[in-house]
Amino acid sequence: MLSSLITGGVTASAALEPCVKLEGLNHWYGSGSNRRQVIQGVDLTINPGEVVLLTGPSGCGKTTLLTLVGALRQVMEGSVRVFGLELNGSSRGERQQLRRAIGMIFQGHNLLRCLSAEQNVQMGADLLPGLGYRARRDLAREWLRAVGLDDHLGKLPHDLSGGQKQRVAIARALAAQPRLLLADEPTAALDSRTGREVVDLLKGLARNQACAVLMVTHDPRILDIADRVVRMEDGRLIDGGLGERLWGADRLPDGGPAAVES
Repeated sequence: MLSSLITGGVTASAALEPCVKLEGLNHWYGSGSNRRQVIQGVDLTINPGEVVLLTGPSGCGKTTLLTLVGALRQVMEGSVRVFGLELNGSSRGERQQLRRAIGMIFQGHNLLRCLSAEQNVQMGADLLPGLGYRARRDLAREWLRAVGLDDHLGKLPHDLSGGQKQRVAIARALAAQPRLLLADEPTAALDSRTGREVVDLLKGLARNQACAVLMVTHDPRILDIADRVVRMEDGRLIDGGLGERLWGADRLPDGGPAAVES
């Protein structure tokens, strides 16, 4: 299934440039006496084809970091370069264009309630150039089959369980064949078998399309897919963003909800 869904590659020159490079990144919420720093001096580089897991306690800034990398928030201080584009000082139009190359999986699912599972996933395929309607529809169906929802193509979101909605959201993100995938607890609502199938899909995407993956997780069952595990506490990367190749913890902490630029 992976070989039929995940194909292609990148040029050698594209593979040499980091997909993500953060330098001295700082971010605050609130103003005046209520101002609180949530990202503090973060440096992080993620290369094409690399899978990086981001761990840490709830409220430490993991999801905020994802939304900054995903161009869903405007950068306040420091440098965020994604595919070579500097997001600090970027326009809304530049961020919107950049997001077409980024797949995003957040816990809120963000499915359109009036569209079926198939139609929601086809929205991801619609971002691919040169595909006709039938090809995009067939691609959507293949990704839904890959996440175990081939019997739910025509169902609306309100007819799906939480785990099924999460799988639709994952299929939609993968259908766009992104160059960078950002995922916030993608296996949180999934059973062990489905969670393993999903992360294997993500790993295959990273390897076969040189897609960089940055994933927030507390799930110890999926640590083996990572090239690096990076830990965050109080808005800082405590390992300097270099991470660990092996992780010995029995349990990883939860992440928080996603927020999107208005």
